[in-house]
Amino acid sequence: MATNSVLLGSGQRMPLLGLGTWQLPHVGNRASDVEKYLTTSLRRLQLDYVDLYLVHVPFGFVPDKTSENPAKNADGSYILDDTDLLAVWKAMEQQVDLGRTRNIGLSNFNISQLEQIASVARICPATLQVELHAYLQQPALRACCAKLGIPITAYSPLGSPGAKIHFQQKYNFQYQENNEPDLLEHPLVKQIAGSHEKSPAQVLLRHLIQQGIIVIPKSANPTRIKENGKIFDFQLTPEEMIQLNRLDRGENGRIINFLFWKGVEKHPEYPFKL
Repeated sequence: MATNSVLLGSGQRMPLLGLGTWQLPHVGNRASDVEKYLTTSLRRLQLDYVDLYLVHVPFGFVPDKTSENPAKNADGSYILDDTDLLAVWKAMEQQVDLGRTRNIGLSNFNISQLEQIASVARICPATLQVELHAYLQQPALRACCAKLGIPITAYSPLGSPGAKIHFQQKYNFQYQENNEPDLLEHPLVKQIAGSHEKSPAQVLLRHLIQQGIIVIPKSANPTRIKENGKIFDFQLTPEEMIQLNRLDRGENGRIINFLFWKGVEKHPEYPFKL
């Protein structure tokens, strides 16, 4: 089973399972359904509360009869739901008041959506979790989070080398090919790794951690899980940081664009530029 870990600036590695982190699904993005999906998760987890509950995405789909998956149109596209982000956030805040979650946060929101939430929030988002790695460094979004006092958490910090195959197999979705190597195989990353006697993964994680970004690497390999936590005994030089910063490809570096959910880009709250 693949395991996520939170790597903190203190040098500690804490398993997300122990933290009790969970997400409001895309079929539950309605204020009236926040409590329903959270209590269902608590029952399945056999917990009284979670430490962190996230709004997984800013858009929503109409659920099918099982309430677990999106309903689909005849052409296979997902049926889009109306999504009131401010009402959803107010419902999330109520779950904190009721003791079902200690903290609430956001995931995959853009700057405009984040600012909307911040303008009405009684409880500030504990974090914004987004795809963030050397190919997609998101400086404007990070600056917005810093201004609002919201910590940013990087998922896919190693560039999700297996994501394209996974989504192709699961959704029959074909990614547009590019000539860029996987981050773990990038010559610059491998060169810096060699100079520090570290792995490419450790260099990529260190690059983010050194900028104060929380990272949640994912692996099913016990050796790599341990390796991912051993990034606090070295520092990248200013020149190495600059070199890695130059790998940023902006939106062209995004991997998790959710287009494997057919028709999602037509939702008014779809967060990315195409």
